Amino acid sequence: MDIRELAEKYKDYIIEQRRILHQIPELSLQEVETTKKIVEELEKMGIEVITFSDFPGCIGIIKGSKPGKTIMLRADIDALPVEEHTNLPFASTNGNMHACGHDIHMAVQLGTAKILMELKDELSGTVKLLFQSGEEVAQGAKYYLNNGYLDDVDAVYGNHIWSGVEAGKFSLEGGERMASCDKFKIIVDGVSSHGSAPHMGHDALIAACSIAMNVQSYISRRKDPLDAAVVTIGTINGGQRWNILANHVEMEGTTRAFNNELRNSIEGELRTIIENTALALGVTARLEYDYLTNPVINDSEELNKIAHDAAVKLYGEDVIQLMTKVTGAEDFSFLTIDIPGFYGFSGCYNPEIGAIHNNHSDMFLVDERTIHMSSALAAQFAYDFLNK
Repeated sequence: MDIRELAEKYKDYIIEQRRILHQIPELSLQEVETTKKIVEELEKMGIEVITFSDFPGCIGIIKGSKPGKTIMLRADIDALPVEEHTNLPFASTNGNMHACGHDIHMAVQLGTAKILMELKDELSGTVKLLFQSGEEVAQGAKYYLNNGYLDDVDAVYGNHIWSGVEAGKFSLEGGERMASCDKFKIIVDGVSSHGSAPHMGHDALIAACSIAMNVQSYISRRKDPLDAAVVTIGTINGGQRWNILANHVEMEGTTRAFNNELRNSIEGELRTIIENTALALGVTARLEYDYLTNPVINDSEELNKIAHDAAVKLYGEDVIQLMTKVTGAEDFSFLTIDIPGFYGFSGCYNPEIGAIHNNHSDMFLVDERTIHMSSALAAQFAYDFLNK
């Protein structure tokens, strides 16, 4: 039985596991019951499981009959603080939701485990199945990396269910795929005065508005429009009363870029704009800047080819759908700092069943009839990498 047939064999199992996991969504770094459920399923398959006393998630180990390389397949397991409004019979009722499809990722990985266990006598090497906590807070991957669980890994594979791709198709391009994600805070301090006498103070609120506008001009006029970057200010808070000049304002936002050279230039240039705009308006301002996730870049030609060829081998050329890179971010990028990796997308968009809403929507739906194809792709990728 080939991998495509095995995926069909476990199609109902994958859907069943998805529905079970969909009903117990847990927030980042709190995925206790989710981890228990995954461990239970892996142990039923006879798979060795590594768990952690101080952190959620787990790693399943499948050892082939012959020695060889090690590949890690990664599935994230956390949910979002979104109240679900899908009206599914298995919808979450605990106030959280798998609105980004991590329930799919877990179920797909369990299906992949089933397939690879049937093929383990043919495998040359080891498969590590990482069920990763805390992707939505962009920090979970660091735990497994920093604690040595990737020290013996030769390649890492990840895949995301995506509303921008048709159900039953894959986006498997090389190059830049997802952006970096960094966070900043701007603190503006001025001098209060009565609103009827603004010349007696230094208005932190007007200065903050000027800073916000100048920051946007920086992107549109200082950066190459073909080398995408985003600066977004999402919150602004300040002031004491409707007739008093604000003496303190705080703004928070995010920056995105697709390459590290551009990414690393943004902090210093923002600081210059912020401080000089404040100086011109008689206030002071400072920038606090936190680097979160790196861009996701499929820069291994070998792995790019394995992924593309695996999909075509399974389902033919028509299964490939080209998709432009996206400014969303992924902490999968931490797993590939020193290890070659590949990150792809599986489609779930199908208007006929109402699967039209974007990831993170409270109405996010997927076409379950095609998710077993992602199990087949992951299994084929691992099989071909190890046996090449």
